[in-house]
Amino acid sequence: MFIKILLVILLAVVIVSLFQALYVMLKNDGSHTRMSRYLARRVYFSVAVMALLVVLLATGVLTTNPRPY
Repeated sequence: MFIKILLVILLAVVIVSLFQALYVMLKNDGSHTRMSRYLARRVYFSVAVMALLVVLLATGVLTTNPRPY
C-alpha cells in the first residue's frame, strides 16, 4: 500500500510542476529559466515514476490485472 501512495504522490508532484510552469509562462516576466526548471523537474519526476513502475513490476511487488477473457 505504501508503494501505491508513493506513486500517487509522485504523480501529484508531476502535475503541480506542470501548473507551476504554466503560471510562469502566463505571468511572462522574462524568466524563462524558471519555466524550463519546472518543466525539467516534471520530466525528472515522470522518469522516476516510470522507472519505479518498471522495477516494481519486474520484482513482482506490483502485479498487472489479469486478462478478462
